[in-house]
Amino acid sequence: MPSHVADALLARGCTVVAIDNFVTGSAENIAHLATEPRFTLIEADVTEPLPDHPALAERFDAVLHMASPASPTDFAKLPVEILKVGSAGTLALLDRAVADSARFLMASTSEAYGDPAVHPQPESYWGNVNPIGVRAVYDESKRFAEAATMAYHRLHGLDTAIVRIFNTYGPRMRPDDGRAIPTFISQALRNDPITVHGTGAQTRSITYVDDLVRGILLLLDSTETGPINCGTEHELTMLDLAELIVKLAGSESRVELIERTADDPEKRRPDLTLARELLGYEPQVGPEEGLRRTIDFFAK
Repeated sequence: MPSHVADALLARGCTVVAIDNFVTGSAENIAHLATEPRFTLIEADVTEPLPDHPALAERFDAVLHMASPASPTDFAKLPVEILKVGSAGTLALLDRAVADSARFLMASTSEAYGDPAVHPQPESYWGNVNPIGVRAVYDESKRFAEAATMAYHRLHGLDTAIVRIFNTYGPRMRPDDGRAIPTFISQALRNDPITVHGTGAQTRSITYVDDLVRGILLLLDSTETGPINCGTEHELTMLDLAELIVKLAGSESRVELIERTADDPEKRRPDLTLARELLGYEPQVGPEEGLRRTIDFFAK
């Protein structure tokens, strides 16, 4: 997703400096920008002091904090890294935004709502999170990052914005990401069984990456602080999602139910009232169109 945001910012004439340690990202996602003079890539970790680089000596108008491993696979493999980037990384980038008098945009998540007892989820809902579960390293690091962002907003008068991102998919995802859509697509293209956790009745509202990028830029350009949900209301059961991907991929795969993971949320759908009223946001890409584009990318 960050590479898509970089593309969109460059398309509007911005100069973009990207910082990535590639613990989960891929340099291939920004290979097409190698000759773009307004784009600079710095391989570094935002939880550590940043290198002495000319691009970082400039003043920034905006700091967009999108760093964090974000898949169920990462929660088990990179728990400390996730906690560090949500805490130390967030504080370091907030300090830089204060120094530059920049607008700071925090990419938060629907995971802030945990396994919600309210449906759909409005931003006023405080969530239902297991603070010691396997998903807590991500859920709580994002909740900490939101709290830190608001603390800097109140203490320093920093111009901040928080976007809560719902399940997003599209080109450039890792095939081994561990999230449902890349997993299902990879399995379907191999004609392997589609492994659905539990009964498959749990739901997610899936958002094509172009819609998410549009929402992020609308928030960035606004004066809103948030948090504001960004996603779609295309709520599908995991079983329906698996069957749709099989159909669109022309696959011979069959669905196989496997053990459900701990703290797996039962339902997810954003209340988009604030996004519509405050930002004029409206998602445009439906599930079939977005999934076709994503399947085409994985099939290359």
